[in-house]
Amino acid sequence: MSETKPDRTAFTGKELELIAAHRTPRQVQRFLSTLPYNWEREGASQRSFREVVRRGEAHCMEAALSAAVMLEQHGYPPLIVSLESKDLLDHVIFVFRHKGLWGAVARSRDIGLHGRKPVFHTLRALAWSYFDPYVDLTARLVGYGLTNLYELGRYDWRFSPNNLWKVENHLREMPHTRLKSSERRYQQLVARFKEFRRTHPTGAPAYFASRDTWML
Repeated sequence: MSETKPDRTAFTGKELELIAAHRTPRQVQRFLSTLPYNWEREGASQRSFREVVRRGEAHCMEAALSAAVMLEQHGYPPLIVSLESKDLLDHVIFVFRHKGLWGAVARSRDIGLHGRKPVFHTLRALAWSYFDPYVDLTARLVGYGLTNLYELGRYDWRFSPNNLWKVENHLREMPHTRLKSSERRYQQLVARFKEFRRTHPTGAPAYFASRDTWML
């Protein structure tokens, strides 16, 4: 793959229909939110856009890559952010700018980790918007890193039938900016999550004050 978007002839008819029908980050977010979450029941996977369309499910990195492929066709650069957690269960999101402000498209098991409206003046502020919803019994965001998928050169991150381990390794190895957080605040969030889980054995909390910035 080159550092330019592929020609439309590289896509299947179904893929082209999806791309034509989803021209904005909000439309792509709504599409990804309807997909079943990929629980990797057949083993660990990092699927390309083509495989996501074929199989009809996606986890966070697969959704971020799919957003990158779809929105690349509408003029958005393929920018991906890795949100690094202390328990090594990182989150991957597609990011974009609109009128100078940052937003995101994302898919997760937790509603609070989906996309964000383009209302953040800095990438750091966007990353911080995921801090509170990320906390559970083990997770805590400690850093974030930005990459343009063109940095992978000719590696096929759009259509490959194989798992994209090179993308995963690239995201882990690239530089991350530290997010330093208050221990007291973190412990308060853990306690709040424990109380939620006591009364709600399943499901994800949605009690966060930042919910008005979420793009679901």
